[in-house]
Amino acid sequence: MSKFGELIDVDIPVLLDFFTEWNEQSTAMHPVLRDVAAALGDKAKVIKIDVDKNKELAEALRVKGLPTLIIYKNGEMKWRHSGEQDANTLIGIIQEYV
Repeated sequence: MSKFGELIDVDIPVLLDFFTEWNEQSTAMHPVLRDVAAALGDKAKVIKIDVDKNKELAEALRVKGLPTLIIYKNGEMKWRHSGEQDANTLIGIIQEYV
């Protein structure tokens, strides 16, 4: 969990994507997140977290639906959404925290 704290306690927005390989909506988000990361460059981070490999973290954050997208900045949760989002919407939301 200390690694998680280091990931989110930065002064740029960090978009976490909680996913599984067997969930269709989760895998559909992969190209969208690549586009978001490319569009934002070093203004934000996009981190994919496999729920199957990080069960404790997913439980601690009460991740139920997949994909679950969470934005952190300076260690504080700023935004959370369960389900798919399009790239333009995500870019707009993240830019509010840049």
